[in-house]
Amino acid sequence: MRVLFTFAGGNGHFRPLLPIARALVEAGHTVAFTGEPMMVPIVEAAGFPAFPSGPNLGSKGERHPLLPVDKDREDADLRDGFVRRTAPRRAEDVSALCEHWSPDLLVCDEADHGAMIVAEKLGLPHATVLVTATGALIRAELIDDALNEVRAVHGLPPQRDLEMATRHLVLSPFPASFRDPRFPLPSTTWPFHTPVPGRGPVPEWHVEGRPTLYFTLGTIFNTESGDLFARALAGLRDVDATCVVTVGNLIDPAEFGPQPEHIHLAKYLPQDDVLPYCDAVLSHGGSGSLLGAITHGLPMALLPMGADQPHNGDRVTELGLGTVLDVIHATPEDIRDAVTSALREPSYRDAAGRLRDEVTAYPPPEKTVPLLEGLLG
Repeated sequence: MRVLFTFAGGNGHFRPLLPIARALVEAGHTVAFTGEPMMVPIVEAAGFPAFPSGPNLGSKGERHPLLPVDKDREDADLRDGFVRRTAPRRAEDVSALCEHWSPDLLVCDEADHGAMIVAEKLGLPHATVLVTATGALIRAELIDDALNEVRAVHGLPPQRDLEMATRHLVLSPFPASFRDPRFPLPSTTWPFHTPVPGRGPVPEWHVEGRPTLYFTLGTIFNTESGDLFARALAGLRDVDATCVVTVGNLIDPAEFGPQPEHIHLAKYLPQDDVLPYCDAVLSHGGSGSLLGAITHGLPMALLPMGADQPHNGDRVTELGLGTVLDVIHATPEDIRDAVTSALREPSYRDAAGRLRDEVTAYPPPEKTVPLLEGLLG
């Protein structure tokens, strides 16, 4: 079976596909990826052939000022950016690639509607992988009409409630109880969980017996964060914990100057290497960072900026997983207090532990292979 994995964004859209791709390769199937051109080297570094498709949506390194949280702005970006502008370009490129590579099956990130249109036109089955945790951003009421405009150009009939995106199989790595109850999972959903490795070699920053915090703003919004890194680092100076901070490959840690001994700055560290040693997480609340914290049962403090992060912050508050701060008005003292609370408040840790137990009880990625094989039957 030849399986083409497609995704319409950056790391947050690519990483959830990886465990399934690896399981298919282990089962003897042929796998390739296609995504925005900037992601091709990252996919290849993960060990898979990759083809560029669609426009680049990620940051090229430009720094941008921090904007107030605006869910309407993020809705418009998804509807007009991902659907009206990006889906047609991705449909064109993925269609040409399918003629060349001849896949039997497509596995698409839930935002890649252009690739799903190609699968439908070619009569190929496809599976959809959820890449957002709450279901509140990529929702039918927001994008159905815009999606139907794109479908009409391709000679496809209108659809409602994202029915064509979820008609065959939906794979979700997120705990079902974290999803916003206003947007229930489709009936075709199958949950899966990727077992995380235990502690590897002890990192040089680890201090036995001392709590550890991991701080990240992801790989897209890190360059759109204005002075947020500086404010957070100022707050972490007074936190009684080892603080491991990653700023991303496009930012030089040296620009933040000397740090106290308990703060360790790096461009990038694999999340799976850091989180087993951590007691709490400070992040922007992206779904990938959030899932990492949940999988390890870690309470959190969030600084949501955009995309699905504000929705994730709402659920973190509702489920008692930690504290959510306003990115514009949060002072170093606010960040210090939120982090200290995440490290010390037992109720946050208990709530995070319940979600960890929920998601780790899901089947491993290997169990998705027969489901995908069955789509060809």
